[in-house]
Amino acid sequence: MPGRTPFYVTTPIYYVNDKPHIGHAYTTIACDVMARFKRLDGYDVKFLTGTDEHGQKVQKSADAAGVSPQELADRNSRNFKDLAQLLKISNDDFIRTTEKRQHRAVQALWERMLAAGDIYLGSYSGWYSVRDEAYYGADELRDGPNGTKLAPTGAPVEWVEEPSYFFRLSAFQDRLLKLYEERPDFIMPSGKRSEVVSFVKGGLRDLSISRTTFDWGIRVPGDESHVMYVWLDALTNYITALGYPVTEEGSPYARYWPHALHIVGKDILRFHTVYWPAFLLSAGLEPPRRVFAHGWWTVEGEKMSKSLGKVVAPEDLLEAYGLDQTRYFLMREIPFGNDGDFSRKAMIQRINGELANDYGNLVQRVLSMIQKYCDGALPKPAEFLEADRKLLGAAQSLLATVRAELDAQAFHKALDAIWSVIGDGNRYVDEQAPWSLRKTDTVRLGTVLHTLAETIRHVAILTQPFMPDASARILDQLAVSPFARDFKALSEAPLSAGTALPPPVPVFPRHVEAEKTEEGAA
Repeated sequence: MPGRTPFYVTTPIYYVNDKPHIGHAYTTIACDVMARFKRLDGYDVKFLTGTDEHGQKVQKSADAAGVSPQELADRNSRNFKDLAQLLKISNDDFIRTTEKRQHRAVQALWERMLAAGDIYLGSYSGWYSVRDEAYYGADELRDGPNGTKLAPTGAPVEWVEEPSYFFRLSAFQDRLLKLYEERPDFIMPSGKRSEVVSFVKGGLRDLSISRTTFDWGIRVPGDESHVMYVWLDALTNYITALGYPVTEEGSPYARYWPHALHIVGKDILRFHTVYWPAFLLSAGLEPPRRVFAHGWWTVEGEKMSKSLGKVVAPEDLLEAYGLDQTRYFLMREIPFGNDGDFSRKAMIQRINGELANDYGNLVQRVLSMIQKYCDGALPKPAEFLEADRKLLGAAQSLLATVRAELDAQAFHKALDAIWSVIGDGNRYVDEQAPWSLRKTDTVRLGTVLHTLAETIRHVAILTQPFMPDASARILDQLAVSPFARDFKALSEAPLSAGTALPPPVPVFPRHVEAEKTEEGAA
């Protein structure tokens, strides 16, 4: 779309040997917030998610389930597509690494790396974690029970000896360090950047990038006895979806790739910030614009564990609390990039305190007063006083603040800024007391209610990326046209006096479970 700035955001592609959990939902929702925000801000957005379907881990899971790897991939990939629909994710594409387009792209990337002299045939002897699909040096391991060795992630490792093609990762140490220095925001948050820089400065070993002991993967071009290392395969998905190997001017790759933002979990940061840019540099391609690594969730203070039942399924959250409430909690509860804990108590506190009492209460009482005091029509403002201008100014300045925070993936700070204005609005209602103005000064009443309605319009437009359904219901109740809900409309399409508003309906009900708990305690 000529004239519009491109923006490309990606989730990691998810392993198909498991069911989606809260961690998958967290990453995907964060990307969805970015995509929705940028679309409303006038960008030409490409949003990608998908599934990682090759590798030894998938083959072992399929063997254990008594099905073929392709059958397992087909079944479990559907789980992640269903998750995207359940969370109302606005992705433009869903990629699977078993697709023909992925095979073409990965083999084309391999051939460019080979032509650059960065791939050679050798033999691998070392420690490998099937669960992590990662190689580890002996200095990275710790002792486990019964003489076993464990990776830094806690995953068991096994000793592997087999013929292998290697990538000359050691030759890219200086180029990677130069990349990190020249682009200090390439890795975020900054603490993660420091970890990666330290790792690379410690020295890089050449990387085994093919396997011969199993066959569930993409074949090495020219040597079909080898399948490619699953991470070389998986990482390539980001450019496959842009039509790679076509990179000419005017192609989707040329348009979107310079603006790529990868949002990933911290456990796969090394693959995205060391291996991936090195592969791309070898092939004569640019690295992505940024890789942002978020933290992990615990559940009620304990590490997530399937065996202990400490896994939160997204569908259970939605059934118990609602979609927008879940999206809001996950983006508000912790600074993006930090670890955090999911607790039902914290979820209920945010639903009842921030959504019902703060946001919902502001909307409901303002719209109810317009219905009751103004016959359901948006009142006409008269002279704006200092208090009115202050509240409107805070609402009008929100876009710049939220934009800056989301450009740094500071989702919680963006919501803090929005909730600050919601708090201002509630205090303004108490100070102006429209219920009293109804009896003493109806002209002033009209100005106060119009000021509040305009403030709510700004807030509802800016909460759309986080809570699309609830925000839409609020804008519907303000009779805001579906064509006047992007960020240009904030300044170009103010509310029009005399517009008839529908009877208000509460958008954020209190959570009943908490009500019962509070009554029992009393």
